[in-house]
Amino acid sequence: MRRASLAMYDMLPPVQAANDSLWQGIASRLEAAGFYAPDALDRVVSYHDIWLMPDLLLAQTCGYPYVTALRGKVRLVATPAFSFAGGHGTERVSYVIVRQDSPHRDLAALRGSVVAINEWGSNSGMNLLRAAIAPHAIGGRFFSEVRVTGGHLPSIAAVQGGEADVASIDTVTWGLLARHAPAMLDGVRILSETPSGPGLPYITRLDASDAEVGALRAAIAETIADPAYGAAADALGLSGIEILTDADYDRLDALRREAERLGYPIIA
Repeated sequence: MRRASLAMYDMLPPVQAANDSLWQGIASRLEAAGFYAPDALDRVVSYHDIWLMPDLLLAQTCGYPYVTALRGKVRLVATPAFSFAGGHGTERVSYVIVRQDSPHRDLAALRGSVVAINEWGSNSGMNLLRAAIAPHAIGGRFFSEVRVTGGHLPSIAAVQGGEADVASIDTVTWGLLARHAPAMLDGVRILSETPSGPGLPYITRLDASDAEVGALRAAIAETIADPAYGAAADALGLSGIEILTDADYDRLDALRREAERLGYPIIA
């Protein structure tokens, strides 16, 4: 038995339906290649708990947790490429957002504001923002307060509701909301973009064979390209996959090291 999860962007009913459809295409191709695949995606186990489960077939993780905690414990499968604005293919920035009526017009003007981050370990919500803010920090500080919301959607809501002045939002999340639930972006605007880095990779368990990893890559790529699953791929903004390496993801840790060199090791 194996588990599969696509939980990282699985936050809206149209996205869940598209993920379910896409999984059917992937699973059928894996079965045809001689590998067991579950009939349905796992939506019971949390996205971070499933990463190191011994029966993992496929999941998606954030690039920063990959380089800081998962490297050497899982195998990279592929990285999805998206058609949404805010990057090209697998290369993504984050959007620094403020309220629509905010007087702020650039990053430097945000000094002393309240920031919402989704998680301390997030690449799009923390690491890329830290890299953007580090050149402006003084004595290791820039914001007056940091509020941890637990996700991009509550971070957006915190800015909309005035509990925070600014947040850093994954551009795929933003693209999915703009496509399927634009009202959830009412009252906020994009102030600027962060530095870019590789997006969220698909992973499998460390002891997966080369043959299984190859079958996963082929199944994902073929399903995204299959016109029969075109509506699902379009709903998800998926344009294909790229095979990235540890060296590609090292760039995310390099952003951390540069922020530390500038005296800004933590969002503060």
